[in-house]
Amino acid sequence: MFRVGLLTVSDKGAAGERQDTAAPALMELLKAQGFEVSCYQVVPDVHEEVVAVLVTWSDNDKLDLILTTGGTGLSPRDLTPEATLAVAERLVPGIPEAMRAAGLAQTPHAMLSRGVAVIRGQTLIINLPGSLKGAKESLEAVLPALPHALEKLQGSPADCGT
Repeated sequence: MFRVGLLTVSDKGAAGERQDTAAPALMELLKAQGFEVSCYQVVPDVHEEVVAVLVTWSDNDKLDLILTTGGTGLSPRDLTPEATLAVAERLVPGIPEAMRAAGLAQTPHAMLSRGVAVIRGQTLIINLPGSLKGAKESLEAVLPALPHALEKLQGSPADCGT
């Protein structure tokens, strides 16, 4: 079972002014696929706070997967991709490419998502949109590939494509 952390990046959510609907929906999707949601937190759009959680969950808690929601758009306070890149050791560009491609089938606004996917240690970190619809559709687009990705990240010697 893979251990997952869900980090919502939202000024209003952190201040208690907006209910987080995306992360609870993602929890249900993940649990239905056999993932264990071990950590959940809401932080404001503050670079240092996002970085601190990503580092702690990757380095100390050794989570297999971290999904962020929010902060991937064009607003001046949207900084999740930059905070994620600050902790990155390697990029995984195919994941956000797949999410944006799936999103474009639904709305032209999907091209505005700046989300990234990176590796830190043995943790895969993926930025998802903050909206319920965008977060669910993005996760659904890549969810089938995640078990294989996480197995490889953990060092599985199995050949790919067999």
